Amino acid sequence: MEPIQAEQLSDSAKKQIDHWVKKFPENQKQSAVLAALHIVQDENKGYLSPALIEAVAAYLEMPNIAVYEVASFYSMYDTKPCGRNKIYVCTNIACMLRGAEEVMEHIEGKLGIKKGETTADGKFTLKEFECLGACINAPMLQLNKDYHENLTPEKIDKILDEAK
Repeated sequence: MEPIQAEQLSDSAKKQIDHWVKKFPENQKQSAVLAALHIVQDENKGYLSPALIEAVAAYLEMPNIAVYEVASFYSMYDTKPCGRNKIYVCTNIACMLRGAEEVMEHIEGKLGIKKGETTADGKFTLKEFECLGACINAPMLQLNKDYHENLTPEKIDKILDEAK
């Protein structure tokens, strides 16, 4: 099998990654790994394939395993195909005390999936998230990059119905 090369990244991804690399000392380009993984994931329908993870490693001159560790540690990265819309339900203490479990159950019932699953039409993937940092307006969820706070079943239904 041919080794993965950084050339497998799009020109657009390389340009964006270079923007981040410039923010760090010259000998610390690996510091841009979080941003690089986001960029590549966004270009690849929301997930990181092994080939793309290895291409990021090659581009940032890092060992493959180091980039795999980052991609598998953080819940903001997906290493398998997922829905067009990612729903992250915050389940940290503030959200839990203010109804996160009910939010999760409502979404599971509405979409017919459990957390960690994707709808049959590929529209939604439902994930639990430890903390999204909006404790004052709990319970909350993030749909793709948008926060939705002070959730009620009616608000949840509207959010999901309006998702593309």
